[in-house]
Amino acid sequence: MITAHGLTQVESLGLILVAGAQGANREITWAHANELPDPTPYLEGGELVMTTGINIGAGAAEQRDYVARLSAAGIAALAVDTGTTLREVPAAVLAAGDELGLPVLEVPASTPFIAIARVVIDAVKADELRTVQRVVDQQQVLVRATLRGGIPAVVNALAECLSATVVVADIEGRILATRGGADQQLIEVLESARSAGARAQVGVIADEEGFVTVQSLRAAQPVRGHLAVRTEQPMSNSQRLLVAHAVSLISIELEKPARVVDAEERLRSAVTRDMLGGTGITDSAVLRYLGFQPDDEVVVLLLTGFAPLLTAQDDLGQRLSPAGSYLMASTGDELAIIVHAARRRRVYAAVEEFGRVTGRTVNGGSSRPVRLADAVIGAEQARIAAHSNSRRGITEFTDVTVFGTLLGGRNTAELRVLAQPLEPLLTGGDELIDALTAFLRNNGQLEAAASELRIHRHTMRNRMRRIGELLSDDLGTADTRAQLWLAIRAWQLLVSRERPDVN
Repeated sequence: MITAHGLTQVESLGLILVAGAQGANREITWAHANELPDPTPYLEGGELVMTTGINIGAGAAEQRDYVARLSAAGIAALAVDTGTTLREVPAAVLAAGDELGLPVLEVPASTPFIAIARVVIDAVKADELRTVQRVVDQQQVLVRATLRGGIPAVVNALAECLSATVVVADIEGRILATRGGADQQLIEVLESARSAGARAQVGVIADEEGFVTVQSLRAAQPVRGHLAVRTEQPMSNSQRLLVAHAVSLISIELEKPARVVDAEERLRSAVTRDMLGGTGITDSAVLRYLGFQPDDEVVVLLLTGFAPLLTAQDDLGQRLSPAGSYLMASTGDELAIIVHAARRRRVYAAVEEFGRVTGRTVNGGSSRPVRLADAVIGAEQARIAAHSNSRRGITEFTDVTVFGTLLGGRNTAELRVLAQPLEPLLTGGDELIDALTAFLRNNGQLEAAASELRIHRHTMRNRMRRIGELLSDDLGTADTRAQLWLAIRAWQLLVSRERPDVN
């Protein structure tokens, strides 16, 4: 961007700012030499008007009126030559420039107008090139967002690029994605567009809060939905181009056949199982398609207690998309999720929102950051964290302390050895293991353990008596409790490993 102040910094021009300094940072959009007494019919605003002063008026009143007309036309600055008609800028022009805030530049006799115009035009062209490059870069951002997260990710990226509120709804009126805050008026605008159907008017609506742009979404003839964007100021040409690009991407997403979406989810699930299985056979091109590289630093999350699992997987996937690329697969009654480590906080928030909106109890664990190729290690850490979790939410492996250190990375044979003290209890079913777990978790307090299991205290007391007899050990000693607690953690990991996968 070039301004009157910027022109004074070009030493070869020798321009001096002699009035209207308060407006010296206005953007100059063009340079125009004009010797008419009233050039305003030929101005659009934003120009640098250059004059030799031959027709600005002989008297102070005429000169002030000349400057006032230019100021009212919205020019960016006035440049007055002092080597042809005038020897200095008239005092009335200086006074009017200061009064109206219109920058006045004194042009020395040695500087031709064409030299000034060349500097302005070069700057304008450079701005245009930067604008084009910025649009190209932002278009690439939108494309990557589409590949990684579908419509919600595109909406997020567009809202960030425009600093705007964006809402997308399908032709049935369902809100597919929104970003920038709840905007009921935008939703109402989309509902009006939906009701109007093929007769819907698209364009720009101005109100007291800003400008709303509405676009139809279609890749073929049928309208699939509408997009609404609210900005504080009218959008520039480059911003409108970006919106048009987003409309195309979203329209294509809406046209995707259901079988293609299903195939993508199956691919995502298969890649996740490959990563967690440690086979490492997934092609790097497939990983790139899903938004990952083998050396990416990722975090593995393991969420427990979902039913029905497939419904939860679909619902959660829609909320994870705006947070970026993800891999996800179901294992038993668990969901395993792999995300980029840098985005894990956004994923935690998406999971919490999912639990809050659906009314589900969300518990689980997350690993330390690991390489994607080492996701199997991350899964072990997440499983340990999940089983140490006694509260709602996600427990990080780094918070698991001593038991995570003792059990992290143990193979199945080692876990069986650690879980061996519990073998006498396994014939009694899960109720004895559950009773012992609650007893140890509540520091040997029978009342608290019974309350956790929702059984009568006498029933809890009888179960603990039976456990003591089967183990032939004193459950009151610290050493015994520590050994049994470690055995329970190892047994829980064994159970989760041996649980069959569910597609």
